[in-house]
Amino acid sequence: MGRRGQPKENVMSRVTALITGASAGIGEAFAEELARRGYDLVLTARREERLQALADRLSGEHDVSCQVLAADLAEPDAVEKLCAELTERSIDIGFLVNNAGYGVPGHFLNNDFSTHTDFMRVLMGALLELCHRLLPPMVERGEGHVINVASIAGMLPGTGGSTLYSAAKAFVIKFSESLSVEMADRGVKICAVCPGLTHSEFHDVTGTRNEVNQLPKFMWMSSELVAKQGVDAVLQGEPVFINGPVNHGMELLARYLPAAIARRIVGNQSKKFRSAENTSAPQKP
Repeated sequence: MGRRGQPKENVMSRVTALITGASAGIGEAFAEELARRGYDLVLTARREERLQALADRLSGEHDVSCQVLAADLAEPDAVEKLCAELTERSIDIGFLVNNAGYGVPGHFLNNDFSTHTDFMRVLMGALLELCHRLLPPMVERGEGHVINVASIAGMLPGTGGSTLYSAAKAFVIKFSESLSVEMADRGVKICAVCPGLTHSEFHDVTGTRNEVNQLPKFMWMSSELVAKQGVDAVLQGEPVFINGPVNHGMELLARYLPAAIARRIVGNQSKKFRSAENTSAPQKP
């Protein structure tokens, strides 16, 4: 078998990667990065037409297999159906990227509870179930990789608005860290990748594009760089990886400043774009 992360000459030896939320943004960038490295792909998201266009492009540019399985991970049985389809197609997943996610704009009580339930299914429930269903074959083979896309928000004090987002991402970080310990002697590497401000559709969905565009350019990263760094991190066995020096600095400040001061700083900065978020209708990408 060819070395992991590098193109393989023997098609039969290729590892297949499943990427959720692959139709745009960071998910699309992970698909591009893994295809460039020679992985076959299974792409899933809600928007089938965009997935198919991406699959056609990547298979043509990188000579890899790209299959599309459209799914809405907010549906309670979505992961079960997705994994059944993988079995039906005799696809073994050796690299999992749990990227699907979005933000619910506004304050907690401004949205009905079904909106929060859908959000938690996508950001936490589907991630957990995919790990639980797809890890056993990796453990049996003694080899595999899982990236859980978290956020620097999971390491910073919580703020008003998008109330569940940082909480969900904090959960993803701690879960990934613990799972990495459990898998350490089984040949499977787990990594929580923690980007910050990233050029993607995320802020268009939450309705805060105009506000965040006023932030300094040095705070932003490209989806492509986030994906490249994320793949490198999990291949190197990093359990938690923070993208970029700006995000590292934010995490250090949050860790070492007195909690009250850190909350005040983060809260004051977040007010610059929370007002727009609070008037936006929640959407899924």
